[in-house]
Amino acid sequence: MQHDELIGKVQAAARLPGRGPAERVTQAVLATLGERLPAGLARNMASQLPPELAASVQQSPGAQAGAGPSDSAAERFDLTTFAGRIAVRAGTNEDTALRDAAAVLEVLDAALAPEVMEHLTAALPADIGTLLPTVRATEEPGDSGAAE
Repeated sequence: MQHDELIGKVQAAARLPGRGPAERVTQAVLATLGERLPAGLARNMASQLPPELAASVQQSPGAQAGAGPSDSAAERFDLTTFAGRIAVRAGTNEDTALRDAAAVLEVLDAALAPEVMEHLTAALPADIGTLLPTVRATEEPGDSGAAE
């Protein structure tokens, strides 16, 4: 997914008034994920994002540490800290940060390879995991599995 398409989808999913707020919240979520995820997973995730957004994930010290996919330089923090960090970075409050983070994660679910999202889900604590989409974004809307 290209940068403009991804930001447009975040803007629509979060019902944000413009591309600027969508860009800010997307970068805030990615930077916070970069701090929370093992370094190898953060780098793998970044490799599948447009360069403008990949930099947000990779700027965290955890994402820069080590070289292997099993690196474990992740910071441990809960949903409250996750929301607080996103709110500060995006210039919003924690409730809005959580709502917007869920929208970003929904768009990432469609933009990243399914195995990356599976690893992301496994790496996050259950409370942050509640922000992840419950239905895979790879399923087409209205696709109930019935033959047409």
